[in-house]
Amino acid sequence: MASSSDYLNYVMDQLSQLDELRSRRMFGGHGLYSGEVFFGIISNDTLYFKVGDGNRAEYQTRGMRPFSPYVDRPRVSLSYFEVPPEVLEDGDECREWARRAIAAAIAKRTIRSTRARRRPG
Repeated sequence: MASSSDYLNYVMDQLSQLDELRSRRMFGGHGLYSGEVFFGIISNDTLYFKVGDGNRAEYQTRGMRPFSPYVDRPRVSLSYFEVPPEVLEDGDECREWARRAIAAAIAKRTIRSTRARRRPG
């Protein structure tokens, strides 16, 4: 899951106008955050964004691959998809896709929190 520092720097530059952008090393790659919201992964010099019902089709219609952290279990995905290269190259478009990934991450967190409150205690 390793990634080069040059690639990380490029991605961070493309996303630099996002609020409270930061990266954090994880398993040889990097996690991307906007504030406390985890919305992206950099692994093997590939950028992946969080997907949900509102943005998954954009990735699938372009034939982008889901992030699969387990070589021995290629069907296991964490709801992150590869960002198209042409999107990454256009800073404005990349930030827009990142904002939708952030929204997907927030929506997922909200659903999880709602389910937790409904569980009988």
